[in-house]
Amino acid sequence: MASSTVRPASHDLPDERGVSARLLESAAVLAYDPATEVDWETPLDKDFHGASPEWSTLYGTAYWAELTEAQRKELTRQEAASVASTGIWFEMILQQMVLRDIYAKDPTGADFQWALTEVAEECRHSIMFARGAQKLGAPAYRPHRLVLELGRAFKTVAFGEAAYAAILVAEEVLDVMQRDWMRDERVVPFVRTINNIHVVEESRHMKFAREQTRKRLTGAGRVRRHINAFVVAMASYFIVTSMVRKQVYECAGLDVERAVIEAKANEHHKSMMRASCSGLMEFLASARLLTRPALAFYKRANLI
Repeated sequence: MASSTVRPASHDLPDERGVSARLLESAAVLAYDPATEVDWETPLDKDFHGASPEWSTLYGTAYWAELTEAQRKELTRQEAASVASTGIWFEMILQQMVLRDIYAKDPTGADFQWALTEVAEECRHSIMFARGAQKLGAPAYRPHRLVLELGRAFKTVAFGEAAYAAILVAEEVLDVMQRDWMRDERVVPFVRTINNIHVVEESRHMKFAREQTRKRLTGAGRVRRHINAFVVAMASYFIVTSMVRKQVYECAGLDVERAVIEAKANEHHKSMMRASCSGLMEFLASARLLTRPALAFYKRANLI
């Protein structure tokens, strides 16, 4: 089995068919079954990283310089598993928001059918991430209890542009780092395959989220935009800050207290996060969702 799937060329239909119709066509041509595409049988090769080391929360710190190569590889494997677990958590929120949004809508419409297609892809992604984390030898990393409960509330009350913009934020942040991981030959092959599948299929989800955010904001007044900007920024903060749980350092055999302190002060990792979100911030600015209160949350999460 190849170490990663090849990203195919775009097969969009003519623009006049509409975004959802084009996405349905793309999904019919470019879809993967992780159960067969990913090499689940080959035992984990610990000579590989779990993610590009430059994306590690400790890369560039004094602590990183002290670690052996084996410790660095174990750390990136645990961090990749934590990111995957956070991805599962938010994909479950995403699926519920999308299903609630299309409830009672015309099932013959392309928007309805694409939404169900997206939910089906997210289900496969969640199973893929779960199996990937398990193969990396990681425990079930979960967000802090408070964040879990906030997520429960968010998925229940978020609607329209707030829901789709939050979906976009989570997907965009993952997309950039996973594009690096899937091309990096230092990363264990099955993780590269997982990342490649996710990047290809999430590109459709991001397109839909952008289109829906723009459409829902048409004619929105100043107060509505400010409220939604704040909700999306707050959701983004908790999503991004939950990606790598501090338990990864314990599972990697590191000094947790020291690792947490150095990770929080790691300017390299902060710059990587900011660079990964430049396109996202341009979109939010164009949608007039970068208010002063929102910017404060993005800065705290090192997204801007």
